[in-house]
Amino acid sequence: MDALVLFAFILLGVIALWLLYGEGLIRKPWAAALCAILVALTLALRARVFDVETDDYRWFLSTWFQYYRDNGGFRAFGTLPPYCNYHVPYLYLLALFSYLPGKDLYLIKLLSVIFDLLLAWGSMKLLGRITQNKGLRLALFFTLLLWPTVFLNGALWGQCDGIYVSLLVLGLWLALDDRPILSMAMMALAFAFKLQAVFVLPICAVLWFTGKYRWQHFLIFPLVYLLAILPAVLMGQPFLEMLLFHFKQTDTINAYLSANSPSVFALFWRIQDGTEQARHAATMGIAAAGVYTVSLLALSWVQRKRLSERSILVLSLLFAIGIPFLLPYMHDRYFYAADVLSLILAFAIPSVFLTAPLVEFASFLGYFAYLSRYLSPKGAHYLLYMYYGSYALLAALVLAVFGYLISLKPRSRRRA
Repeated sequence: MDALVLFAFILLGVIALWLLYGEGLIRKPWAAALCAILVALTLALRARVFDVETDDYRWFLSTWFQYYRDNGGFRAFGTLPPYCNYHVPYLYLLALFSYLPGKDLYLIKLLSVIFDLLLAWGSMKLLGRITQNKGLRLALFFTLLLWPTVFLNGALWGQCDGIYVSLLVLGLWLALDDRPILSMAMMALAFAFKLQAVFVLPICAVLWFTGKYRWQHFLIFPLVYLLAILPAVLMGQPFLEMLLFHFKQTDTINAYLSANSPSVFALFWRIQDGTEQARHAATMGIAAAGVYTVSLLALSWVQRKRLSERSILVLSLLFAIGIPFLLPYMHDRYFYAADVLSLILAFAIPSVFLTAPLVEFASFLGYFAYLSRYLSPKGAHYLLYMYYGSYALLAALVLAVFGYLISLKPRSRRRA
């Protein structure tokens, strides 16, 4: 490993312990020693897989990174790298890291690992709105860093889903902490980084129903999004293209009804992609996702006075599972937000803790289908058929609904 990356890992370990100390979680010597060992373990595991190169790195990420190295970093934003379908906020970070010495592969993965830490901290802060139990918050911090899909996504795969999900989690925490302006800014940044943030963003309406947002706070969303694309526009990118970038991205992901995704379409694997039957099924899935979302929002509106902070967390998870479950053309990593939110929920409402392993199992099947080619001499293969993951997500949805019901505040009794 490069000396720079090794130094960065040591620095991240120090920052992790400092964050935990700032939360008052490791004031005793034995607790500090235990946390130091666990932090070292989480970083060592990541370092262990830093040399793995996936096709996503070889064909896309390395090409984009080298583009900025060869063309002066930020000065290259007049054009986008070849075959680039990631929005410019992520490319800003790649351009920034391109100024650093060291192996491209390590620097790309280091960027993702930094946000793993932010994700763990933000999740711990969100859980802190529901419980002040120090043991639970500390356990969530380390469990999340060791959660298989979180670990695999950044450190092994080199993907950046931890960025937009960490911003969503921070947005939820800030909203519950009565800081709506910062909260909405985080939500907008999450969307700017990844289109998949829309799976959770309906929760913004619920936060409005419960008084956490006012209508004027929604004006922050487009403002922050515009600020996020402004540097690229000033460097020469077409404004309209940057503004509508995510709409262009949707045209590139409609090849398969389910691309190693445990969505509902994995249950209908006999439907052949590209056929008229597949197009009808896709239309029905989009309609079902729309009905599902509107129904949850309507339910939230009707019960807005009974919604607790636990209820808002559960609703976030119901959006994060249900929307991509019903939509066509979903990919293996599109349940990443559900992976994280289900784990937070497991610590917030222990009676529905099984939701987390069910969601993780379903998501992991997709990860395994892609990553097994790099980890097994047998090459790419499935651990189980993807429809097992679909059934697991259905069970997780049922448990999450139960969690929603027990999280509601008691009905207020009217005086006779």
